[in-house]
Amino acid sequence: MTDLPGLSFRAALAAARKEDPHTHHTYDQPLTRHEIAAHYAARHAGIPATSSSRAEDIALYTRVTDASAGMPVVLGAFGDAERLRRWLPGLPRRVNGDTVSRLLAACQEPKHLESSPFPQVQRGADVDLGALPALWATERDAGPYLTTGLLYAHDPRTGRAATAVHRMLVRDRNQLVIWMLPSRRLLAMYHEAVERGDRLPVSVNLGAPPAAMVASAVGSDFLPAGTSKAALAGALAGGPVTLAPAVSRPVPVFAESEIVLEGYFDGTTAPEALPGREVGHSLPEVLGYDGNAAESLPAITVTAVTSRDAPVFPAVIGPGREQSLILGLAGAVALGLSGAGGELLRDAHYSPAGGGMFLLVLQVRKSGPADDERVRAMAKDVLDRHRFAKVVVLVDEDVAPDSAEDVLWAVTTRADLSADALHFTGFPRVGLDPSQGEAWAAARGREATGSRTVVDATVPFALRERHARSFPGAAHG
Repeated sequence: MTDLPGLSFRAALAAARKEDPHTHHTYDQPLTRHEIAAHYAARHAGIPATSSSRAEDIALYTRVTDASAGMPVVLGAFGDAERLRRWLPGLPRRVNGDTVSRLLAACQEPKHLESSPFPQVQRGADVDLGALPALWATERDAGPYLTTGLLYAHDPRTGRAATAVHRMLVRDRNQLVIWMLPSRRLLAMYHEAVERGDRLPVSVNLGAPPAAMVASAVGSDFLPAGTSKAALAGALAGGPVTLAPAVSRPVPVFAESEIVLEGYFDGTTAPEALPGREVGHSLPEVLGYDGNAAESLPAITVTAVTSRDAPVFPAVIGPGREQSLILGLAGAVALGLSGAGGELLRDAHYSPAGGGMFLLVLQVRKSGPADDERVRAMAKDVLDRHRFAKVVVLVDEDVAPDSAEDVLWAVTTRADLSADALHFTGFPRVGLDPSQGEAWAAARGREATGSRTVVDATVPFALRERHARSFPGAAHG
């Protein structure tokens, strides 16, 4: 047990109740798994789930009427950037080469327990995933989804490991199907194991340490050789995460999790739909629109479920601020790790308006006239390295990159969009964004292309004194 909120979801909730009790709500009225997401969205959700520009409060739903496990559901835990920063003292306030170097220097390898710490264990035929309060976000969903399951895969043959959070449909009492990002290590490990004819053991950690959740969203390719996401989580939290052995598979689990599902991939696939139903929508995606379900996805066979005493069940509603903030904070760290920008980069911020991936604001520092062009080249370099970024806005040091109004002020007064909006083609189209799709392009009467845009909303270096803000001062980051 730990009291550090970055290392324990339970400790994080306790810290939130103590520090900001007005942002922590308990709802005791009976609600079904179909009703909870809509209840939360109407009262607390922010952009992109709703049009409300607000940080999200934490809500605990204590009476889920159609789940026999009796677990309360928690929504909103990751929905406030400042709350996350309090939980993760190692997270840089500004992201640039210097701050990310200090973060790497603070990495801590995880501690390892010799046995499972979980008192509640179900194995084999006793496993029933239908007892968990996995939510339907809307009636259009393919079924109940795990939305905060931190998957830990370990290949005993190669020693390789991967951690990631992806959507997982609870398809049967002991089966999940999972959509995996094609560019990440997890899918590559899956294919390697299947091609060898081996099972790939995995654990799905619900209520995992907040630091591990954020670290898992940093692409493995951006980490230095020999640095694991678990070690990065230790740097974010200010202490090492704790791993323990699973009870039924040769794979680690996060020992401070609320609930852990253990199982394996073996090459089995299934439609992203409940048995007997047609494939249609999946669930609301991070940008705020319903996603499309897949005809065939890798399946996880669950062999055991372990949990703490009196566990809570964390979830997100899909396009809320929670997923956007996790992705955005991790994406900024990844950008710093990539080295993009060099000495020009002062700070980076992925806006929740772009799901934490598509809209990126780069705060830059110019030191001479040549930097007017260098910052534009830097932005193109960022687009080349970070494939989800669609719109990059360049701002000066006196503009707060995490303030949408301040960024819009800079775009309005420091950019002539006929000349300062730079367009690039030849990028891959990203299916999550409807405006990059074939149907959208056809409705606009044009061909679908993968395009990206850079908006230079910086003052030309030669005019920096003439067009300074009336009340100068460095912007917060």
